[in-house]
Amino acid sequence: MPPRRLHPSGILLVDKPAGPTSFDIVAAVRRRTGARTGHAGTLDPFATGLLLLLSGAATRLQPRFVGLDKRYLTEIDLSARTSTGDPEGDVVERRDPPRPDELEEALSGMHGVVELPIPAASAVKIGGERAYRLHRAGVAVEMPVREMSVRELELREYADGIARLDLLVASGTYVRAIAEALGGHCRSLRRTEIGPFSVEEADPELIIPPDEALARLG
Repeated sequence: MPPRRLHPSGILLVDKPAGPTSFDIVAAVRRRTGARTGHAGTLDPFATGLLLLLSGAATRLQPRFVGLDKRYLTEIDLSARTSTGDPEGDVVERRDPPRPDELEEALSGMHGVVELPIPAASAVKIGGERAYRLHRAGVAVEMPVREMSVRELELREYADGIARLDLLVASGTYVRAIAEALGGHCRSLRRTEIGPFSVEEADPELIIPPDEALARLG
C-alpha cells in the first residue's frame, strides 16, 4: 500500500454522532482526503461531540494537541450502576438516588485532583491487552487507579435521579469514572470543547492551517 499523502495538512474539527467509533470517523476522513490522518483523543461510541483530527503533515503536531483540557456535558443516572459506566453496559446495581444535599456533598469531593479507578471498558492496556477487550471477554481485572483533574464542575440540574453536569477536565480524565464514583453511570456524554476549539466550529470539510491552529494554543 502506498504511503498516505502529507496533503492536505491541517486540523479538522468534527462533531461525532452517537454510534460510530472515533476510529470510524478517522477512517472516513482518511478515505475522503487520501491523506495520513490521526486524532488528538477519542470518544466512546455512545458519546457525541468534538473530535480534533490531524491531517497530512500536521499529524506530527499531535503531541501539541493531545494534552489539552476538555469540556463535557453529561447526564449521570444516579439510580443504577452499569458494567461499563455507560448506557451500553448491563445494569449491575439499582439504588435509590441521593438527595440533593447528598449529591452536592459528593460533588464537592470531585473538584481538583481526584484518584479514581480507570473504567473497565476503556482503551488502556492491562498486561498488553486493551481493557475493553478483556471486559468483553468476561475477564475480571483490577483496574489501575489514576490521578484525574477536574478544573470546573457545575451541577446544572438534578431531577428524577438524573444529574446534568458541565465539567472542564484535564486530559486523561474519564467522566465515566466520575459517574461511577458518584454511584451511577453516564446516560449521555457530549464533548463541547478541546482547549480553544469548540464543537460549534465543527466542519469536517474545513481544514484549519497548522500555523493558525498552533497560534490558538497561545
